[in-house]
Amino acid sequence: MFDTILMVDWSGGNDRGATPARDAIWTCLNGADPMYHRNRQVAETYLCDILDQERAVGRRVLAGFDLCFGYPAGLAQTLIGKNDPLALWDWFETRVQDSPKGNNRFDLAAEINRHFPGVGPFWFNNLNRDIADLPRKASERHGHGLPEARATDQGAFSPWQLGGAGAVGSQVIMGLPTLSRLCKRYQSDLAVWPFQPADAQIVLAETYFSQLPVALAQAIDPIKDAAQVRTYADTFAQLSTDQWDQLLNVPPTSEGWVLGRGHTELLESIAANAPPPLRNDCFAMPRGADWTPVTDALDHLRCTLNVTTSPETAPVAESSKRILAADVLAKRSHPPHPNAAVDGYGFAGPAPRGVQSLSLIEGRAAAGAPFDGAVPNGHAIRILTGANIPQGVDTVILQEDVRVQNSKISFHGPLKKGSNCRKGGEDMKAGHPILHKGRQLTPADLGTITAAGVATVPVQSRLRVGVLSTGDELRDADEAATDANIYDANRPMLLDIIRTWGFSAIDLGRAPDDRARLAKTLSQASARSDVILTSGGASAGEEDHMSALLQDTGSFALWRIAIKPGRPLALGLWNQTPILALPGNPVAAFVCTLIFARPALFLMAGAIEREPQGFDVPAAFAKSKKQGRCEYLRARIENGQAQCFPSEGSGRVSGLSWATGLIALPHEACDIAIGDPVRFIPFESFGL
Repeated sequence: MFDTILMVDWSGGNDRGATPARDAIWTCLNGADPMYHRNRQVAETYLCDILDQERAVGRRVLAGFDLCFGYPAGLAQTLIGKNDPLALWDWFETRVQDSPKGNNRFDLAAEINRHFPGVGPFWFNNLNRDIADLPRKASERHGHGLPEARATDQGAFSPWQLGGAGAVGSQVIMGLPTLSRLCKRYQSDLAVWPFQPADAQIVLAETYFSQLPVALAQAIDPIKDAAQVRTYADTFAQLSTDQWDQLLNVPPTSEGWVLGRGHTELLESIAANAPPPLRNDCFAMPRGADWTPVTDALDHLRCTLNVTTSPETAPVAESSKRILAADVLAKRSHPPHPNAAVDGYGFAGPAPRGVQSLSLIEGRAAAGAPFDGAVPNGHAIRILTGANIPQGVDTVILQEDVRVQNSKISFHGPLKKGSNCRKGGEDMKAGHPILHKGRQLTPADLGTITAAGVATVPVQSRLRVGVLSTGDELRDADEAATDANIYDANRPMLLDIIRTWGFSAIDLGRAPDDRARLAKTLSQASARSDVILTSGGASAGEEDHMSALLQDTGSFALWRIAIKPGRPLALGLWNQTPILALPGNPVAAFVCTLIFARPALFLMAGAIEREPQGFDVPAAFAKSKKQGRCEYLRARIENGQAQCFPSEGSGRVSGLSWATGLIALPHEACDIAIGDPVRFIPFESFGL
C-alpha cells in the first residue's frame, strides 16, 4: 500500500545542539539509519525535502508522527467555533511563535485556558516566571469541563501536560503548525488519517512509539528515540495490504486515532520477526584476508546477510516462483477416499488360485459419481478409475483380466487383497506439511498444492532488486554512439536474470561518472529496493565512484576474490540497503551474478539455498591451470563432451550466448587432458 515509511519523533523543546541527543527530534525512513535533527526548523526542511523527492518519483508515503493529531472533544468547538481538527491546526499555525532558542508554547496554553471556565485544562509551567491561568500542578486545575484524555490515548500521557516525564502537550502545540504547513504545501496530494481517507500519495498518521519494544534496535541505536523510529519504520514497512486495511479501518473521529491502536499483538509479532539491521562493518572480511577464496566469500555472505522480505498471502495460481514463508499444510487428504487405480471390477479380496466367479450387482462406481450402498460378500461391482471404493470392496481387478457373462464375472486367481486400490491419504494427509518454508514454488508445486485443496499460500514478498549501470561511456542500444562509447549490455542482461529468478526487477537506469549524481541515484534507489546490483566502478581507481561512495559510508569492502573472470567485487550499505557492485565487463558481471549474487539474493528473499547441480563429463579440450583461483569457463556439451568457448577472454560477450553452462575449475592447480572429467554446471542449475 505504501512504498515509503517515514517515522518522526517530535520534540517541543529548544535546539539540542550538534551532538545527537535523547528527547530530541529523530526521523527514520524504512531501511535507513535514524537521523537526528537539532531543532524543528532543520527537521521541517528535511521533511519537505524527503516528501518532495518521493512525490516527484511517484512513491506513496506514510509519514507517522509521535504527537496527538487531535485534542479531547470540546477544545476545537470553543476555540474556533467548529469541531474541525485540521482548522484547529491552522489556528495553532497562526499563533505559535517558534525559533531554535525559544517559543511561546506556555503563554499560548495560558491563553487557551482563559477560554474555559475554572482553571485549565493545560498545566505544568516549568518557567522561572509565573504565567496567569497556567497552573504548575495538575491538582490546581478544576472546572474547565474538558475530558482528560481522548478515547485512543488508553494510558498514554495527556495532551494537556506541557512538561515533565513523558509529557506530550508541548510536542503537540509545537508540532501542529508544522503539520498545517505540510497540508498547505502538498494540498490534494496529502491526506490526514483518520480525518480523511488514506488514499492520497502522502498520508500523515499519528503514532505512539511506546507501543513496540525496542530492545533489538537499541543494540544498534543506544538512544531510545533513534531505536523507536527505526523499529516503527521497519515494522510498518513489512505490513501487507490486508494488514494495512485492518489498521486503517477506523471510523472518522475529530479526536484522532493512534495508528496501530488495537493491533499491538500483530505489530509486536512483525517487529519480533524482523531481521536485525546490518552493521556498517558487515562486509568486512577477517583481518589479514587478501585474496579471498570463492568458498570463503560465499560463507561470509551467508553469515552477513538477512532475510529482508516479509510474509504475505498469495493465490496459488499467482504464486509460481514465489518463496514460501511457512510450511504449506494439506487442507484435505489426497486422495480424500480410497479409490480405484484402474477400470475394472471391485470386490472383497483376496482371490485364491484358480477360476473365480462372482455375481455382478447393478450399478457402478465412477469418479465423481460414487456408488451409494454396500457390495455384498461374494459379489462384484463395475468400477472406473478414480472412483471411490464402495463399502464391501477392498480389491479391484483390471477389466482386461475379466470375462463378463450373464451378470457374472469370472477370472483366474490368485489376486492379492488391496490390488489396484489407492489408500485414502496415501499421497498427502490432511493437516500434514506438503511443502516446506523457503522453497521456491514451481508449476508442479502449484498442482500439488491445489490437489490438497489449498487455495492460498503464505509467501515472502517479492525481493526488490534494483539494477544500475555506471559510466560516462555507456549508451543504450537505441541511442546514438561513437567509437568511444559502449552499449550497456549489463543492465538488460541482469534485469532479465532477476525476473527469471522470480524477483521484482527495478530498472535504475545509468549513472554518470559524477559522484554527487550517483549519490542521489543511490538514495532514491535505496527507498524502493531491498538490494541494489551495480556494474562498473567497483574497483579502486579514480573514476570508481561507486567504491568511493561506499567508502564514505564506512561500510565499503572491496573483495579481491580469487576468481576468473571477476576478481573485484565491492560491497557496502547505502541507507541500510545492501549494494553488490559487480565488475563492468559483461562476462565477469554475468559469472559473478551467478556465483555470488544468486545465493545472496535468494538468502535475502527467504529461500533455502540450493547448490547449483553440476555433472562430471569428459573434457573435449586440454588446459593447464595454475594454483590460486577458481576459474569458470563458458562451455556446452557436444557429443557427450564438454567443449569450451574458443577464447577465454572476458571481453568476448558472444560466448555467453554460445555457452549452455560453465565449467568450474578448482582453486588448486590442475592439468586437464582431453577425456579427463571436468565439472559442468548447466545454466539451468542456476535457475536460467
